[in-house]
Amino acid sequence: MLQTPSSGVARPAAHIRKIGVLGAGVMGAQIAAHCVNAGVPVVLFDLPAKGDDRNGIAHKAIAQLKKLNPAPLAHPDLAARIRAANYGDDLELLGDCDLIIEAIAERLDYKRDLYHKIAAHVAPHAVLASNTSGLSIESLSQALPDALKHRFCGVHFFNPPRYMPLVELIPTAATKPHLLDQLETFLVSVLGKSVVRARDTPNFIGNRIGVFGILSTMIEAERAGLTYEQVDELTGSRLGRAKSGTFRTADVVGLDTLAHVIKTMQDGLPDDPFRAHFATPAVLGALLEKGALGQKTGAGFYRKDGKTILRLDPTAGEYVPADAHVDDEVAAILAQRDPVKRMAALHASDHPQARFVWALLRDTFHYSAVHLADIADTARDVDFAMRWGFGHGQGPFELWQSAGWTQIAEWIEDDIASGEALSDAPLPAWVRTGPVADAGGVHTAAGSWNPASARFEPRSDLPVYARQLFPPLLAGERQTLSGDTVFEDDAVRAWTLPAPNPDRILIVSFKTKMHTISPAVTAGLLRAIALAEERFEGVVIWQPREPFSAGADLQGVLEAVLRNGPGAIEGEERHLQEAAQRMRYAQVPTVVALTGLALGGGCELSVHATQRVAHLETYIGLVEVGVGLIPGAGGLTFCARRAAELHAQVAPDQPLLSVLKRFAEAVAGATVSKSALEARQIGYLRESDPVVMNVNELLYVAVHQAHGLAVAGYRPPVAVPFQVAGRDGAATLSSQLLNLRDGGFISDYDYELGRHVARILCGGDVDPGTLVDEAYLLALERRAFLTLLGQEKTQARIGGLLKTGKPLRN
Repeated sequence: MLQTPSSGVARPAAHIRKIGVLGAGVMGAQIAAHCVNAGVPVVLFDLPAKGDDRNGIAHKAIAQLKKLNPAPLAHPDLAARIRAANYGDDLELLGDCDLIIEAIAERLDYKRDLYHKIAAHVAPHAVLASNTSGLSIESLSQALPDALKHRFCGVHFFNPPRYMPLVELIPTAATKPHLLDQLETFLVSVLGKSVVRARDTPNFIGNRIGVFGILSTMIEAERAGLTYEQVDELTGSRLGRAKSGTFRTADVVGLDTLAHVIKTMQDGLPDDPFRAHFATPAVLGALLEKGALGQKTGAGFYRKDGKTILRLDPTAGEYVPADAHVDDEVAAILAQRDPVKRMAALHASDHPQARFVWALLRDTFHYSAVHLADIADTARDVDFAMRWGFGHGQGPFELWQSAGWTQIAEWIEDDIASGEALSDAPLPAWVRTGPVADAGGVHTAAGSWNPASARFEPRSDLPVYARQLFPPLLAGERQTLSGDTVFEDDAVRAWTLPAPNPDRILIVSFKTKMHTISPAVTAGLLRAIALAEERFEGVVIWQPREPFSAGADLQGVLEAVLRNGPGAIEGEERHLQEAAQRMRYAQVPTVVALTGLALGGGCELSVHATQRVAHLETYIGLVEVGVGLIPGAGGLTFCARRAAELHAQVAPDQPLLSVLKRFAEAVAGATVSKSALEARQIGYLRESDPVVMNVNELLYVAVHQAHGLAVAGYRPPVAVPFQVAGRDGAATLSSQLLNLRDGGFISDYDYELGRHVARILCGGDVDPGTLVDEAYLLALERRAFLTLLGQEKTQARIGGLLKTGKPLRN
């Protein structure tokens, strides 16, 4: 049975037990999907359909969720947790919902009409929220009876809801503060979102600043004579933003959506000093007229022709081959790590590409400063909105602050005076004088600037944020919690949290690139476990940043093998197997905190731990076959033992192979789970392993899990022999591999690797049902691993992956 997330630690906002979502369109259906990802059942409403199935519109939307990529559902089976309903027959179902999220079309009249229809069916305690990207929440509330107005607010999810962290929370004048606090707590901890509170102004914070930035980019690009792909190259990862840049991102979001948000600015901001630039760009209008709405229609600013990407030539009105050339001079400026030197070089350069980048940054700084007091409480809200909603590495204020607050302000004022800026609106006085100027920016250790109160406001004191031990910081802020180092070297740091956190849990963090497992990491982990058995209650492996671990240090392995042969790493192979076994049999509980990739050796350490705490977005797998190897640190031993345990528990009347097969397929196919919930289905996570929705709560939960196990009197498992499927099982698995090879689905070498996997999983050349121990299987793993390292095709696979980042299927 598919288990949904639970932390094993008390979770806040438990009062929201069921959610109603009104509107089964793209956003409504995907919001519903993310709610069931979090274990909260949903009733999804839409209009009554014609024909026999009155819930047909909602049913179709739920079915579509299983087909979308990227997947809104953490596992396809979760679609069954969404109940289809319609406004004509099922409104009484709203009475069981604690939160109702309206997500219908962005029309004030449509939303108000729906509110009139549902108001009598909303439970007296329930919160009603509108997922609007920019309509006035106060205006929407006027359609509600007085008894419901204080339980109404805006809740703007960014698309796609599973993957985009940002949710904007927008109160009305009547919204009860405690209900807003409860909703924020739920959004943060249960749905795993990153919340900013916005003022009730058109497009709120993220879209207000973000769409202005897109308009500015289009204007400045035309001034500089740059093509769309040049702009995307300049405004993507080189600028610390999403790789897709500006125009590709617009195509993905949808040009109709972009045009709608622009129109909201046109209609709702008549007095904005930048209003002259809110016109829908002519090229955007022409694309909309042709029905070219971006990715969803196959054409927008770009069009894909087979494997070739074409971009629009707006002059000719035709698609031409893309050329994203960035001049070497400008590339060197953008590669400059020092933000002060980088910004100074951009400002000083006469190159059109550099002038373009300076201009679009200046425009966003200027606009953000002018409107901060209108749209947000603090500069923190603006910067986090751009980080979490638009994928910017830094928000406008922290980027400005990092590059030199006073100097940038002077340059902006110079451009305003010379008419180069997009508006002659002056910078607010607080930019140049007073506390912000004295502090050199809007973010300080005391908090972030609030222009209304004219002081630096500290972060929210909601209890839910106490679960985020190391929250994301802005430039200028200071981490108040550092932990106490027990030992540290170039590979690992072992440390503890100060009280009142559990302070006798030893936390181990890897310091290698991608947190790969080198000999020094293995040695550090073994040292930490031994130390924990002497002086501490437990061990937690946690990384401050993703991924958990990309696996073994393949570069080091290949160099050692090419230099001295496979025997050169036999000792390290034994040590890594020892580390995995120590994770299982240590005298104190061992817990791994998983997020991002947990591949190869990272997966092997994880599956042997006492417990795993996984962020929903954990992608775990034994992928060694992809580099011409087999799992060699106990991965196959774990799979064989776990299959035997599951067989005895749930399928004793079935052949052992019926359970073992899923592990064999996952390993031979180098399968990586697409979520933590899918990892449970494969068997790398157990149903008892908590899944955490907010990655910033991962360490908190993992440490408390380890502490709870210790307090409960933890004792390690006793090693016992277990049954294997033997030579008959290996023969059956090998025959299935042969069919795949002959069908052209796998290569000859994949077939050979798969046979190694099958033989070891089934216990080698023994009778079916033979009892073996872990030491026996570990020896089989080790011999096969070392043998394969000596093969030219394996060395080619490792080298290919290191060179290209892609698996070589030779």
